[in-house]
Amino acid sequence: MDIEALFRQAADEAARYRNSVPDRLHRPGQDYAAASAAFEEPLPEAMSEPCAILEALVARAEPGLHLMTGPRFFGWVIGGSHPVGVAADMLTSAWGQNAGNHSAAPAASAAEAISARWLLELLELPRESSVGFVTGATVANFTCLAAARGEVLRGQGWDVDAQGLFGAPPITVLIGDDAHTTVFSALQFLGLGRERVIRIATDEEGRVRPDAFVTALAAIEGPAIAIFQAGQINTGAFDSFAELIPAAKAKGAWVHVDGAFGLWARACPAKCPLAAGIEMADSWATDGHKWLQTPYDCGYAIVRDELAHRRAMTIAASYLPLAQAGERDPSHYVPELSRRARGFATWAMMKHLGRSGIAELVARNCHAAAEIARMLAARDGIRVLNKVQLNQVIVRFGDGLAPDAADRMTQDVVALLQKEGQIFAGGAAWRGRQVMRISVSNYQTDEDQAEIAAEVILAAYARVSSGMA
Repeated sequence: MDIEALFRQAADEAARYRNSVPDRLHRPGQDYAAASAAFEEPLPEAMSEPCAILEALVARAEPGLHLMTGPRFFGWVIGGSHPVGVAADMLTSAWGQNAGNHSAAPAASAAEAISARWLLELLELPRESSVGFVTGATVANFTCLAAARGEVLRGQGWDVDAQGLFGAPPITVLIGDDAHTTVFSALQFLGLGRERVIRIATDEEGRVRPDAFVTALAAIEGPAIAIFQAGQINTGAFDSFAELIPAAKAKGAWVHVDGAFGLWARACPAKCPLAAGIEMADSWATDGHKWLQTPYDCGYAIVRDELAHRRAMTIAASYLPLAQAGERDPSHYVPELSRRARGFATWAMMKHLGRSGIAELVARNCHAAAEIARMLAARDGIRVLNKVQLNQVIVRFGDGLAPDAADRMTQDVVALLQKEGQIFAGGAAWRGRQVMRISVSNYQTDEDQAEIAAEVILAAYARVSSGMA
């Protein structure tokens, strides 16, 4: 096998695709059915030539790729997979390191260790905290809440890691009514239940109401976990950490913060005040493949109590090496043993952008979101429903029409935009009504791209409202 030719071909195809981003539509050229048909074939009986396989993969996959790396992809809060991170990730694949432990993969473990230190410094979180490099915020929430579950039950004299939940004292979980669905999934996976929680009333921006939280807190006894949010998925709003966390701590509750994208506000001086007090929590979940722009998959589970973190996650066996003093074993902080060496891409992106570059990227995206909101709100019949504090904008079309008619118009505008592909934005339900969600989190999105996006949205609205779509 000619490895140089094979890898060169892969690099050439990757560069060609990324260089073509400005000319591509922000939607897939094929739907799932067409993509499935393109890949459909019997199980191969014989070997195939490597370069021909890459050609076939590109030909079959590329028409069904969504332009998630595009500057006007606003469908979900995802980063643009920055080329520096992608290049580091290519090397990660080529190096083939299983980052399960420090002895098997010294360089991968060292990259994680320094990246973890940088991350805590950048986000202004307690320096004694431990960091697990996981797939994303879903598993980060799971990991942090596993540590929380173990620690609050340990305070009751129960070792959940050894004995499980059968016969354990019940844990009360308090969570905002507008928390992200992945947090509920984490609670489900941990045996704490999606519905066996106390849901706290929220305000018009999706923030936990302090009065409702204090009332609910006063009524509970025994071990408790309180879950707050940095960056509500629709509005971008932040819970009032400086008020809520001390109240929870006074009751002995473990405090976890889902900060999948909002935690990165801590890296931006202009936005840092939104997250004031967040450092008082016990654990935090965030993503690298959002505002740090690492490739998928990359998330971080951050826990103040390193021992609680290790107790919940450590995988031990006689054939696995033991960490010596001063050594960090990556498998002690994540639920996987065999896993990708995510620290390399994280290290590369933090090295490339630095503190100032990350701050500027966050500020630029937030400014772009505000500019889109400003331009849309200036048009009659369009209503921006949230206070745009971060990178999220939710919009409703047909303001002044009957609610059902405005729902239909909003859905029609979203559908037209997705069909034409000049931008990509998604729809959602907010407070029982249809909205368009705009999530700005790509390293290429600036004020110029924001103006293009707003003009495209306004044109689509004009066509829908005039019945020409």
